[in-house]
Amino acid sequence: MFTGIVEELGTVAAMDGRRLVVTCSLVLEDARVGSSIAVNGVCLTALDVTRDSFAADIAPETLARTNLGDLRAGSRVNLERPVTPATRLSGHIVQGHIDASAEVVALDEIGGGNWWLKVRVPPGLERYMVHKGSVAIDGISLTIAALEGDVAEFTIIPHTFENTTLGSRRAGERVNVEVDVLAKHVEKLLPH
Repeated sequence: MFTGIVEELGTVAAMDGRRLVVTCSLVLEDARVGSSIAVNGVCLTALDVTRDSFAADIAPETLARTNLGDLRAGSRVNLERPVTPATRLSGHIVQGHIDASAEVVALDEIGGGNWWLKVRVPPGLERYMVHKGSVAIDGISLTIAALEGDVAEFTIIPHTFENTTLGSRRAGERVNVEVDVLAKHVEKLLPH
């Protein structure tokens, strides 16, 4: 389990479609082979852990559902270690199980170093989007500021813009979306 609070920006050293290698430092401080590390919000199993990198195998389902297949050497990625029982939940409960990828519609500056992000969510996910609700975009815990049909909109504060991959996102690019797992459980429990 994660919180959606990005700890570090890593750099893709290699991606061959089946195996991803990421250079980083902070998230490796207590990592070992088998540790979970969220990469752009996707929970991956760390392999070949060294002082400054780790590898992870990517399953076909993960490539189909996420934007990890778009990564190339030099791509920046959001990284987060899993929570521990003593961790503050500064974001929200994030599993690292991506529901789908979504399209960036726009990322516009709104002043004071703040930005307005618009993301078109795929059919079927909009029912989990609620005003002021939480959603993870590329592993970043964000609060929905507005909803317009299938477009979820978010205010991005300067810290998030500067310390995550959002600062480099452009219209038309894909981002990973994980909706609130609690909403999915509530939906399943309600009588149909």
